Amino acid sequence: MTVPGTPYEAFGGEAAIRALCGRFYSLMDELPGAAACRAVHPPSLERAEERLFEYLTGWLGGPPLYTDKYGHPRLRMRHFIAPIGREEVEGWLLCFRQAWSETIPASPLADAIMEKVEGLAWHMGNKPDIAGS
Repeated sequence: MTVPGTPYEAFGGEAAIRALCGRFYSLMDELPGAAACRAVHPPSLERAEERLFEYLTGWLGGPPLYTDKYGHPRLRMRHFIAPIGREEVEGWLLCFRQAWSETIPASPLADAIMEKVEGLAWHMGNKPDIAGS
């Protein structure tokens, strides 16, 4: 169930979040600055794209797809399987910022959400160059 007035609804719902996630993972394959981030992902990004879509859908106020399937996100714990340092986070953010700017209309709400995304991305770090940041 989508709650009226949520970022999910304001940004365009399922179609917008699917477009965001699709563009994000396309950029991960295209941008040289994302190479370190891409390297910690499996050859196929299909599963990662679907999980990001499910997570962002619920996180932005849409249906709780991710939690319904997998339970509490425990994002940092789930990402410990991948070595994530400054280079990986910067590559991830490079892709996400570009995908965001291409698919989500500019607004104060979009800026506020992007700020939260950036903080969350840095929180995923687990290599000594940023661990505990």
